[in-house]
Amino acid sequence: MTTTPAPTTAKSPSPPPRSILLDPAFLRLWAGTTASGLATWALPFVLGLAVLHRDLGAAGLGLVLAARTVGFLAAVAVGGVLADRHARRAVVLWSALAAAAAAPLLAAGLGRSLALMTFAAALAGAGQGACRPAFQALTAETVEPGRRQQANAAMTLAVRGSTLAGPALTALLAAFLDVRTLLLGIGALWLVAALAPGKGGVVADTAEPRTEQADGSDAGSDAASGSSASDVPRAGFRSEFLEGIREARRHPWFLGGLAALVAVIALGYSATSVALPLISRDRYGSEWVLAAAMTAYTVGALGGALVIARWRPRSPGWAALAGLGAYGVAPLSLTLPVHPAVVVAAYAVAGIGIELFNVPWFTATQREVAPDKLARVSSLDFLVSYGLAPVGLALIAPAIGRFGVTPVLAVCAAACFLVPAAAALVPTARHFARPPGR
Repeated sequence: MTTTPAPTTAKSPSPPPRSILLDPAFLRLWAGTTASGLATWALPFVLGLAVLHRDLGAAGLGLVLAARTVGFLAAVAVGGVLADRHARRAVVLWSALAAAAAAPLLAAGLGRSLALMTFAAALAGAGQGACRPAFQALTAETVEPGRRQQANAAMTLAVRGSTLAGPALTALLAAFLDVRTLLLGIGALWLVAALAPGKGGVVADTAEPRTEQADGSDAGSDAASGSSASDVPRAGFRSEFLEGIREARRHPWFLGGLAALVAVIALGYSATSVALPLISRDRYGSEWVLAAAMTAYTVGALGGALVIARWRPRSPGWAALAGLGAYGVAPLSLTLPVHPAVVVAAYAVAGIGIELFNVPWFTATQREVAPDKLARVSSLDFLVSYGLAPVGLALIAPAIGRFGVTPVLAVCAAACFLVPAAAALVPTARHFARPPGR
């Protein structure tokens, strides 16, 4: 596959001055993605309200959320293969409809059947997991290459904005609506996610060069849009998933970046998730540090998305990995007896950095990966990063109990700094692109 990694040469004409949100096709996709993100965020919050109202116990909440995670991880790989086999729009439709169907089941089981709620949560997680790689691939089909960074920034702005405004909105709605009605509202959001996006393939013929198959045949725009000729036999699911892994291995920058992302999520993010509430309580004697730090992180992420929507660094891969490594300031701030304002500022920096990584990362994946394998490579990204996060959470708490909070945070901060720095040394990492002709 031919790529153009040179930092000073654009792959396509400069984006037009108007906002990407004025493009009707992208606006529909943006609305669907935003609805799915809001529904994903809202479910744990609403289930937490159910615990407060004594409709669900704490153990039941843990079981239901675990079932959702299992459903997500089981479906994300399947969704990647399906989205490369079939039209991405169809995969989004049916997976989002599955998540929508889970909402009334959750409402029916609330206070009556924990088994039904567990099944419904797994179904919701499966719908969410199957959606993610399909949405990534559908973005590449809907938006021309020169505008994808702006499009990905718009996506993350919507998600971060929902995270920031969502708690207040949900708390306001909870004053007038019961938990069952709120769960049905989550189902309505998934219906929007299912129905809002338009048909993909708008730029499938021009966004990427055609790729050559192992047998010398040509995988053209039909493969890019997830469809295939009816007379071409399909490989088995396992073979197609392994083909996606082989495609990922063709991109050293992807493997290095994924390793760095796993280190930051499984160690840095997990450590701060466990330690911040404890330090807020024990060191500062107040819960406001916890709330302020998490708010600062989200506000910082919004700022980072706004910056990267227009900024085109000369070495985008190195800039992205530097942003990812900046998350290390969050655990580092918790190891020191600093003023709480320093902790809040560190979380703001971490939020900025994470989006300086996320947006170029998604954009490079959409640009560099073969179109007919994009969903599978994206599913590998989600599967590894999300799959190892619970492992980190499970190990951090015992480690803190055994060695103490400060040593564990120091090690996690060092990992956040060092692993992205090592990833920057990987060939092709500087521009998140393969050299021309390779």
